[in-house]
Amino acid sequence: MVCKGWRETTKKLWKAAEELQLRVQAKAQIGFFGSMLQKCPGLIKLSLTMESDLDATMLACIAFSCPNLQSMEIYTSGTSVNRITGDELSRLISKKRSLTSLKMEECCNLGGLIFSSTNLSTLWLSDLHSLSKMVFNCPHLKEVYLDFSRQENDRTDLTTIVNGLGINCPKLQNILIASVRLSHAEVLALTASNLRGLQMLSLVLGSETTDASVAAIASSYSNLELLDLSESSISDSGIEMICNVFLETSLKLLLALCPNITSSGIQFAAAQLPRLELMDCGKTICDPNLEISNEEGNDSDLQRTPNSKLHLIYQKLIIKHSRLKKLSLWGCSGLDALYLNCPQLVDLNINSCRNLHSERLLLQCPNLESVHASGCQDNDGQDHSESGLPDGSKRVRVPYLFSPQPCDEEKKCSRARKRHCAVIST
Repeated sequence: MVCKGWRETTKKLWKAAEELQLRVQAKAQIGFFGSMLQKCPGLIKLSLTMESDLDATMLACIAFSCPNLQSMEIYTSGTSVNRITGDELSRLISKKRSLTSLKMEECCNLGGLIFSSTNLSTLWLSDLHSLSKMVFNCPHLKEVYLDFSRQENDRTDLTTIVNGLGINCPKLQNILIASVRLSHAEVLALTASNLRGLQMLSLVLGSETTDASVAAIASSYSNLELLDLSESSISDSGIEMICNVFLETSLKLLLALCPNITSSGIQFAAAQLPRLELMDCGKTICDPNLEISNEEGNDSDLQRTPNSKLHLIYQKLIIKHSRLKKLSLWGCSGLDALYLNCPQLVDLNINSCRNLHSERLLLQCPNLESVHASGCQDNDGQDHSESGLPDGSKRVRVPYLFSPQPCDEEKKCSRARKRHCAVIST
């Protein structure tokens, strides 16, 4: 019921479209969805937020309607289920030769994968579970993000997967693997691959990743720009190894939720890494017994108990650094004094530093723009931080590893909550 001029204009708009972002509702008809895509023959980037289930029919519709598609992102919302199998996804990648970037959430039904593509350069898969196989033949793959489910019955052979990545993807620059099954064996498989162009390495959730793993990484990849070993078992000795190797590197170092790290290790890193730009040591300076007691409301009783680990409580942290820009100490409940002399610091996160009093907080940081201090002593009780992690804190942010374009803030925070360890975000 519109004029011919308007109708012709809309046809030109659809035909010229190169990027499309859609929210696919639960009641959406596949025919209507397909007809919309066919109006955009020049489409090269497609981003879908699925409120309906994602199945093979939807995937086939995308493959048929978008012959020149280069980038595809599929996110789930609400109760939607990703029913795509490994065979279906592998078939899409092998046939869609123009595809260079694939990002997909809720990949719990894949079962197994055999990826073969000469053009694929970016791969994101989250919520992976019990993969029977995962074979890569992607010689131009530069970025890989593999997020595995936290279920204890996950039977994925992670060592074989990591080994295959190193052998068949020689141009990898950015690697992020999040799995509770990560151990020293996977680190050795990765370091044996000799990935000469590796710039960013993030191995998170691996409680069996130790100082020996740090030694292997440091000896093989001395040119890293970002190293993330959050939720590992490395100690101050591991930090010392990092400092010995990355002395002249503009490094971003993320060691959140590493219980064996102390304030001495953090101070050592700041002193020995003159070009350090970002450091995240969230929830490292804390006593597990104190955390349990806090939940029960018995803080004072624990502090008077002779058997409590008092050497982990009430630690002081002094950092003087000329180039550090972002520092995160979220959840460091064992920190009671903080002295910073960092002229370039712009972002400081001390959320949930419950024993840090304002009179023992000295900030000599003239360029400081943001201080996140929810849950600290003398706080007004309001949360001024952005949402990010399950504990209500916002992680210090680093340049978005897997995409040069800005990303929607709400979407990134949602992914952070799903990963539990929001390792990398802007």
